[in-house]
Amino acid sequence: MITLAAGDVSPGLLGFVVVALIGVALYMLIKSMNKQMSKIQVPRAADIDDKKAE
Repeated sequence: MITLAAGDVSPGLLGFVVVALIGVALYMLIKSMNKQMSKIQVPRAADIDDKKAE
């Protein structure tokens, strides 16, 4: 086992687990956002011009 001096601080396993969980949550959020963004239907310029002409 590694012994640290009195003033040394190490994040250890808990720090790694927290950062890894944040990374996994970020990946899932980005994946969900991309799925929702692909559902949005943006009108094309031709469609807008046709509506103005009417």
